[in-house]
Amino acid sequence: MDINDWRGVATATALIAFIGVCLWAYSGRQKEKFDNAAQSPFADEPNDK
Repeated sequence: MDINDWRGVATATALIAFIGVCLWAYSGRQKEKFDNAAQSPFADEPNDK
């Protein structure tokens, strides 16, 4: 394998990781956490959860 093969593997790995992060971020299971994080700047008391 030469350097170009490794570059292709690195690109494919980065693409798979990016798609995985996008799927994780937009999954319904994360909605409650992200809603809480979005409202935290407006909270009167700090929330350590």
